Amino acid sequence: MSSNKKKDALDYHSKGRPGKIAVVPTKPHSTQRDLALAYSPGVAEPCLAIAENSEDAYKYTSKGNLVAVISNGTAVLGLGDIGAQAGKPVMEGKGLLFKIFSDIDVFDLELDTKNVDEFVNIVKALEPTFGGINLEDIKAPECFEIERRLKDELNIPVMHDDQHGTAIISGAALINACELVGKDITSAKIVVNGAGAAAISCTRMYVAVGAKLENIVMLDSKGVIRKDRESLDKTKAEFATDRDITSLTEAINGADVFIGLSAADVLSAEMLLSMNDHPIVLAMANPNPEITYELATETRSDVIMGTGRSDYPNQVNNVLGFPYIFRGALDVRATRINEDMKIAAVHALAALAKEPVPEEVNQAYDTNNLKFGPHYIIPKPTDPRLITEISVAVAKAAISSGVARTVITDWENYKQELRKRLGKDDGIIRKLTTKAKTNPKRVIFAEADNYKTLRAAQIVLEEKIAYPILLGNREKIESLIQEYEFDLKDTQILDPIEEQGSERFNKFVDHLYMKRQRRGVSEHDARKLMINRNYFAASMVEFGEADTLISGLTRNYAATIKPALQVIGVKPNSRVAGMYMMLTSNGPIFFGDTTINENPSAEELAEITVLLESAIKRLNIKPRIALLSYSNFGSNDGVIANKMREAAKILHERAPEMIVDGDIQANFALNSELLKANFPFSALGDQAANTLVFPNLESGNIAYKLLQEVGHAEAVGPILLGMNKPVHVLQLDSSVREIVNMVTIAVVDVQEYEKSK
Repeated sequence: MSSNKKKDALDYHSKGRPGKIAVVPTKPHSTQRDLALAYSPGVAEPCLAIAENSEDAYKYTSKGNLVAVISNGTAVLGLGDIGAQAGKPVMEGKGLLFKIFSDIDVFDLELDTKNVDEFVNIVKALEPTFGGINLEDIKAPECFEIERRLKDELNIPVMHDDQHGTAIISGAALINACELVGKDITSAKIVVNGAGAAAISCTRMYVAVGAKLENIVMLDSKGVIRKDRESLDKTKAEFATDRDITSLTEAINGADVFIGLSAADVLSAEMLLSMNDHPIVLAMANPNPEITYELATETRSDVIMGTGRSDYPNQVNNVLGFPYIFRGALDVRATRINEDMKIAAVHALAALAKEPVPEEVNQAYDTNNLKFGPHYIIPKPTDPRLITEISVAVAKAAISSGVARTVITDWENYKQELRKRLGKDDGIIRKLTTKAKTNPKRVIFAEADNYKTLRAAQIVLEEKIAYPILLGNREKIESLIQEYEFDLKDTQILDPIEEQGSERFNKFVDHLYMKRQRRGVSEHDARKLMINRNYFAASMVEFGEADTLISGLTRNYAATIKPALQVIGVKPNSRVAGMYMMLTSNGPIFFGDTTINENPSAEELAEITVLLESAIKRLNIKPRIALLSYSNFGSNDGVIANKMREAAKILHERAPEMIVDGDIQANFALNSELLKANFPFSALGDQAANTLVFPNLESGNIAYKLLQEVGHAEAVGPILLGMNKPVHVLQLDSSVREIVNMVTIAVVDVQEYEKSK
């Protein structure tokens, strides 16, 4: 890992509040009465209720939504036995994934013991605290014994995800791959390279879904696991073969399936060529698979290939499983996660891959035809249906197999509850990032002689979000690159001062002069202005030498947007407006106009609203727009109330399909129950608004900054709307994260712009 990546990783974990997770109160606690209810004396009542009926712990405490992620640090990722404390960042990370993908709370517990009995006894003593146990990063063979004993001795679900998560995801992939190429899994010849916890569990899963033991060959670091091997432990003995073979080369010859859970580059092109027609290769070593995707597909055009990596098709990613498996198990208060539940998850995943893909997933991967086939045998991690399909399948299996303590009867209502858990955005930035990566664009950073700008450029280049072009003082840019060891040596650097007199510079000057000569700009003025990096960057975009530009980090908004307006201009018959996407716990809320139009008229507000609606639709979100005021539907007269009412009237007449209403107060717009109870006639219906249009720049700007600081919402923007070509302006002194988010938005904006041409 480069020094910059190391620093980023360390900074991510250390800056602000150290670590990645925290305990957040879920009940009011601002008054003395609240505290008296939360603790003494009020807490006595639920204690007594639980003492009388232990099941009431699920009613009065967080137990039912609380999972322990427990490890002793003996097999941490690819780092090996680094110890319990060193493994804590991984366990916190697992907790974060539980929360964002399935709204499950987590306490991570790192146990400083390698003794199986001691480990089991500690976890057993913790049973009253948790609704489930996720075992993590425990080496084999101890992990098998630990999981077996805990499953037998605890009355809550236990799963070692390193084993079963990979088994479930790859099991679904294997089922679908076999179906695609017409192979019968019961007769498929399977080679499993690796014999650790994941490999053992995967192989057991393949047998559970139809594979035959006699058709499976497993290898460890010593070669083929044969029945005549001395000192063969009972776990490996389960998969020992009596075939007279000793090496991977011999085992792979004539095989139908290769399962890799071992090390990089152990499967050669020659080995792949020796496999049967339409070979299935799941090379899951991370970060580098047993054979690279490029080599496999170049060697065999008929191969179906999956890896553990996100940058290739068919990623075997445990996040497709564990959040949703535990979600379903918790929601029926299952006493265990049994084979029926795991197999149900396998078949649910496999079935989901055959369903029509939601448009938002297609958009995230910049395609129109993502469908079941060689490059899509398992769902994508961004698929919003995962939580409903897998959790429901697991919950149903728990009920039918008799391990559920509560029964769900209204499955459609349960699905709706699951959707609500994740909020309405369902990870919008993650989805936009995925979409950006499918077709990265050239982004010119107009303030590249700044550390934060260069750090953001490094990130978007590493993440394959964009191809940065660095603009600014060359000497300073190169000095910063050297000082901070940025890996930007092959990135184009341009200095407008050095460009003076060049063909490019003169072309840019002529264009600016022609556009502005009747607005007081002489040729001499145009030449002086073009030295300004914002004019030069805008000209790069105008002439197609860059796809979009990012600027504004060190200059005020007006100074940044003026060059773009003069060089690129506004779309015909349009106007310019600014929009912020506020990322809240209830999903994204869009604010407009917060940056451009100081005091728009009703007509101008209607135009701004049309711009907002179009931009939000491009993000695959259905806009529900409220025109805000201090009044509700004529309850008060005044300049602002009347203006917002008139804007709503214009929009209802011109765009009757648009979901928009006003004048309306913010609390009614954002509280659907309040709105429905008091104004059932509203065009917003029974759902809250997700787009707020403010009567003037002052109110919009104040509102987004208040929500950002007091409400702890993350602001993405300002997103500039109405320009003739995509241009985006940063907040003054934006963070690196905010710059990266804006680049992501800018790249997606360019993708949509190119589609519309």
